[in-house]
Amino acid sequence: MTPAQLRYSSTEAGKRSYVKEMFTAIAPRYDLLNRLLSLNIDRQWRRRAVERLVWTRTPEGRYLDLCAGTLDLAAELAKQRGFRGRVVGADFVIPMLRLGRHKAPRLSAVGADALELPFADGEFDGCTVGFGVRNLASLDAGLREAARVLKPGARLVVLEFSTPRRWPIRMLYLCYFRHVLPRIGRMVSKHKTAYSYLPASVRDFPGPDALAERFRQAGFGDVGYRAMTFGIAVIHWGVRD
Repeated sequence: MTPAQLRYSSTEAGKRSYVKEMFTAIAPRYDLLNRLLSLNIDRQWRRRAVERLVWTRTPEGRYLDLCAGTLDLAAELAKQRGFRGRVVGADFVIPMLRLGRHKAPRLSAVGADALELPFADGEFDGCTVGFGVRNLASLDAGLREAARVLKPGARLVVLEFSTPRRWPIRMLYLCYFRHVLPRIGRMVSKHKTAYSYLPASVRDFPGPDALAERFRQAGFGDVGYRAMTFGIAVIHWGVRD
């Protein structure tokens, strides 16, 4: 990403526009690149995130997947044995939703901005976000909006990238993330900046402890997180007060 593009995407309006354009452009190869660049480990991360949602308490409930993309995380929940509810995947990148809407039964897609959701207060029994809060134009506004549409006692589970803390994993990870991943991403997606934006956005995103505090400020209690795969990905959770 050029310095000019980074500056443009750092404003709320600019970031929203850039993110929408970028994901629209890479949608056709998004799932392929997820599997390729994560060595297929992303599937395991999603399964763990769904477990943390504790959906078995309300198996017939209504659940929301925000920043749903191609609906991989929403489909993971919808396909769980014993799940009898409904999962709504919401994203403002419509081409991504179209690619994933047939991935599972009990799954529907809604074009919506995570900062201005078209849902009533307290409508959902749980909410997930997979690798999406990092892309929001306003993280705090997005967390507050998620809290608004959740019932009291419902869980928000966020799966996000992080930067490993321990050497030499940190060194190897940064080398891969900054140099290898962008090259593969550009080659496969044909998008010049999308996979340079990814490491830049992870670098600038709050660490696990800071994100946990943002959860609390947005109205969540019983907040916690768990690092996976040497800290490359982290599951965050909180319960709507």
